[in-house]
Amino acid sequence: MGSLRVHIKETDKLMLILCFITSAFGVLMVHSATRYHLSDGSIFFRDTIVMVAAIAIGAVAAIIISFIDYKIIVRFWPVIGGICLLLMLSLFIWGVGPADRPDAKTWIPIAGIYFQPSELLKIGFIITFSTHLDAIKDDINNIKNLLKLGVHALIPVCLVFATGDLGSALVFVFIILGLLFLAGLQLRYFAAGFAFSLAAVPIAWFEFLSQFQKERLLAVYYPKGMSVDRYEAVIFQQQQAVNAIGSGQLLGKGLFKGSYTQHGLVPVSENDMIFSVIGEELGFVGAMAALILITAIVVRIVIVGKKAVESHTSLMCYGVAIMIAAQSVINIGMCMKLLPVIGITLPFFSAGGSSNLCIYIAVGLVLSVHRFNTERKPVDFRLSRISTPFVS
Repeated sequence: MGSLRVHIKETDKLMLILCFITSAFGVLMVHSATRYHLSDGSIFFRDTIVMVAAIAIGAVAAIIISFIDYKIIVRFWPVIGGICLLLMLSLFIWGVGPADRPDAKTWIPIAGIYFQPSELLKIGFIITFSTHLDAIKDDINNIKNLLKLGVHALIPVCLVFATGDLGSALVFVFIILGLLFLAGLQLRYFAAGFAFSLAAVPIAWFEFLSQFQKERLLAVYYPKGMSVDRYEAVIFQQQQAVNAIGSGQLLGKGLFKGSYTQHGLVPVSENDMIFSVIGEELGFVGAMAALILITAIVVRIVIVGKKAVESHTSLMCYGVAIMIAAQSVINIGMCMKLLPVIGITLPFFSAGGSSNLCIYIAVGLVLSVHRFNTERKPVDFRLSRISTPFVS
C-alpha cells in the first residue's frame, strides 16, 4: 500500500490532468463535427468512438510506460528505431492513402482500422536522435559528427516524404532543428543550411512536389498563378474554415449550433479542420481555451525536461514539446489560411486513432522522466526491540 502511495505521489498528476481535460475537449468537438453523419438511433459517429478508444488505450499505455525507467527505454533505442523504420517501409507494400490522395501511402489497414506509422516514428526518432546527440555531446560541431547527424535526420524525413505525408515531414524538420539548436549546434551551420534550402527550392518544386501539393502552395501564397476555377476548388476547404471561425465571433454560436459545422460545410472538420469547429461554436473564447491548454501541456513538458538530470533525457522531453507545438502551429495555420493544407492533426483535438494513441505514448515517456527524476525521501530502516549480544 505504501509503495502504491509512492507511485501515485511520483506521477506527474498535473500533466495527466491537463492531457485528459484537453482530450475531453477534443472528443466533444469531434462529436459536434460528426453529428450530421449520425443515422437514426446512433449516439456517436465512428470517428468519435475510435478517438475515445485510442485515448483510453493511449492513457493506459502512458501510465504503464511511466513505471518503466526511461534509462531502460533508451537502452533499447536500436530496437525502437528498427521497429519504427520497418513499419514505415511496410507502407510501400501495404500502404493506402486518403480518397483524394491515391498517390499517398500513409496508412496501414489493420482489421478495418487504419494506423499511421509516421506518428510512431516521431517518438522513435526523438528517442534515437536525442541519444545520438548525447553520445557526441560537446563534439556536435565537428563536421564528421554533423554529417552523421544529417544522415540520421534525413532517413525518417525522406521516408515520410516519399509516402506523401508532407505534413509529418515538416514536423520532423522542426524537431530536428529544435534539438540541434538546444544541443548547441553553432548558428553558422543553421545559416548554411538555410542558404542550401533556398538554393534547393527550385529542385524541390520541379522534381519532388506533386501537382496537388504545388496547387495548395499557390492557392495560399500566389493565387494569380492559378485559374480562377482551380483556385476556388483548391482553397475551398480553407476558405470555409476561415468563414466558420469568423462567424463564431467572441462567444461562438453555441455547442452543436454552428451552421457550417452541423451541415458539414467544412470538409474534414473533425480532423484537419477541427479548429474551425471550436472557433465557430465556441468563438474566440473557446479557441483561446484550446490554445491555452495546448500551451500548458507544452510548458509542463519543458519544465520536466529542465529538471531532468541527463542531457539526452532533457532533449527527449524537448523533442516531444517541439512535436506538439509544431503540429499545433501548422494545423491552426492551415485553418486560418496562413499555411497550405498539408494534412496534419491538431494534438489532442483532431479525430484519428494513430495521432491520439501516439501522443499519449509520448506523454508516457515524459511521465517516466518525471517519475525517475523525482527526489525520493530516504526510507527509515530503523528496527526496534531487537536483542543483541553487542548491546549491554
